[in-house]
Amino acid sequence: MAAVILIWTLVATLASLALFFASRIVSCRASRKRAVGFFHPYTNDGGGGERVLWCAVKAVQEERPDLDCVVYTGDHDASPDSLMARAIDRFGVKLLRPPEVVHLCKRKWVEETTYPRFTMIGQSLGSMYLSWEALCKYTPSFYFDTSGYAFTYPVARIFGCVVMCYTHYPTISTDMLSRVRHRTSTYNNEASIAQSFWLSRCKIIYYIIFSWMYGFVGSCTHLAMVNSSWTRSHIEKLWRIPDRIKRVYPPCDTSGLQALPLERPVTVPTFISVAQFRPEKAHVLQLEAFELSMRKLDADMPRPKLQFVGSCRNKSDEDRLESLKVRAVELKVERDVEFHKNVMYRDLVKLLAGATAGLHSMIDEHFGISVVEYMAAGAIPIAHKSAGPKMDIVLEEDGQQTGFLAQNVEEYADAILKIIRMPESGRVNMAAAARKRACRFSEQRFYEDFKAAIRPVMGTSSS
Repeated sequence: MAAVILIWTLVATLASLALFFASRIVSCRASRKRAVGFFHPYTNDGGGGERVLWCAVKAVQEERPDLDCVVYTGDHDASPDSLMARAIDRFGVKLLRPPEVVHLCKRKWVEETTYPRFTMIGQSLGSMYLSWEALCKYTPSFYFDTSGYAFTYPVARIFGCVVMCYTHYPTISTDMLSRVRHRTSTYNNEASIAQSFWLSRCKIIYYIIFSWMYGFVGSCTHLAMVNSSWTRSHIEKLWRIPDRIKRVYPPCDTSGLQALPLERPVTVPTFISVAQFRPEKAHVLQLEAFELSMRKLDADMPRPKLQFVGSCRNKSDEDRLESLKVRAVELKVERDVEFHKNVMYRDLVKLLAGATAGLHSMIDEHFGISVVEYMAAGAIPIAHKSAGPKMDIVLEEDGQQTGFLAQNVEEYADAILKIIRMPESGRVNMAAAARKRACRFSEQRFYEDFKAAIRPVMGTSSS
């Protein structure tokens, strides 16, 4: 008898929950606003993803002025005016009007520190909970994800939204599976797992299951914009919706940076590295390559300088920055290395104006906005030989080399030395070719392609 009562109690509880969720969804669907909701929980990350957010908001404001733009953010100090000011101060993007703001209280459910193990699935399921909070607070006609939370798409569909996304990087890729199969140790494949046959087998199974889930939720979007050829090839394989996928290169500030002179000070060659202080950006590799190039430097050659410029999202990034400073001391190059944290856009432009070359070392960087910014500013890029930089950016322009591609410490050090030893006329010629190629990835080109992509889904303004 007790078992029967327990079963009926469980059934009644589940039925009550189902009824609650159903009634909430019906209520929210009925009160949908004529608006575009941008799901971007971290509006203070300072990276290329945030630049895409503000350019996307501006593009929608221009294309559909009859629709309100709303930003879902977990940053509780964010306000319409502060976000509008941030867009122009940090990225030079002037919005037509301040966006509305919906504050999210459950952002901890998408933070990687919440999930020491099974981080991908944890953050993905957590994003569903966070999007539930967002859509219950404000239900727009159009839901736009600019942070790569694909698991929120079926939730938005349930709420009756037209779903669109701008995907910078697939949450999982065949490259990740390959590294686990070959037991390669990287920032997202710990050495303890890579060294164990059985743990590697288990992780492969986990990745296969997750990739199937990722493919299903991704296919729920009405429009998927991707930022590069590399990302498009992976998303097409995983989501299987090729007719709904459009390649739209991210917005790069090529026009403002192109006004900088190509000539640079020859007394102190300066190498700049612009990237958030995240593990996948491989700052240590750059530091070690710089130190190796210093050891190989000819006695009569000028002593170079290295500038790290980036933002910190959280304490882990802060700790990573501090450990990088410690590593510079260990390598005895601390007097030749500078660290610039959370700089304003105008200060970044000044630093780029004095840079001879720019360093980038992330493996499988989906695109590489910083690489394009180097090229537009007249700094010769030294980028990782993979994904976006290899397939889209650091390619010849009119038969002229536009930069260097490298894969390890030695290759990066050799590229640094080549640039230091390069005659000024040769450096200027290469920088000019790189600048010309950077025009392909301008902010204006982004606006044109972005609007063309959303027009069939959103229509045109009726006002």
